[in-house]
Amino acid sequence: MSEKVAFVTGASKGVGRGIAYGLADAGWNVAVNYHSDVDGAEETREVIESKGRRCFTVSGDVGEKPPVEAMFSAVVAELGRIDCLVNNAGRQTFASLIDLDEADWDKTIKTNLKGSFLCTQVAARIMRDQGDGGSIINIGSGANKQPFLNLVDYCASKGGLDQLTRVSACELGKYGIRVNCVAPGAIEIERTKEESPDYSGDWSPLTPMGRVGLPEDVARMVVHLASDGANFVTGQTVYVDGGLWTKTHWPYEVD
Repeated sequence: MSEKVAFVTGASKGVGRGIAYGLADAGWNVAVNYHSDVDGAEETREVIESKGRRCFTVSGDVGEKPPVEAMFSAVVAELGRIDCLVNNAGRQTFASLIDLDEADWDKTIKTNLKGSFLCTQVAARIMRDQGDGGSIINIGSGANKQPFLNLVDYCASKGGLDQLTRVSACELGKYGIRVNCVAPGAIEIERTKEESPDYSGDWSPLTPMGRVGLPEDVARMVVHLASDGANFVTGQTVYVDGGLWTKTHWPYEVD
């Protein structure tokens, strides 16, 4: 594992940071993408390096082709190769379908769906040319399949990500490149705690396993899918949700 390199987008905080830490613990060198949170990215880098792994931080908007190409070139120049891409960068807008601004729709689709497409395209070319395969992992959501009121832009982007995963897996399999999606359930991070001060109290009763998830829960599945232990797994969406999306339908069940 000493030379394996993973590139995680949106890894300055939250689930992306947890994934980056998990990969480092598993022996990967990690490239950390961020858009504006340079302090968060540097904190992620410091922790990864304290684990004895190499880390390279690179800023850029995943929804724009020139920055994406520049970022991947910089990662290869610094770390030598790319063996795993984790498309984690994302955003959402809380607004009804009727009231959602076109600009917010465009920003969400650009980051969540177009960004994953652009990064997948560039990473796949690099992995193809390296000649020994690779793993691309998209970070989805319960919104891959569940309708969430007042999150139409997010649901549309994550539904599209589900199909992007399948098509990519079918097209890239001949190069030994596996493409899967990890769809978290209710995960307690900085953003979700801001949305709901008692996030754990709100979501634990709805989750069959009786608790909310943590970034490390998502990271463990990403690490597995990136590993040789999953070398015949592709085109799949794995729900890391404690059973939440098996049990819950909109509107949410309440006692």
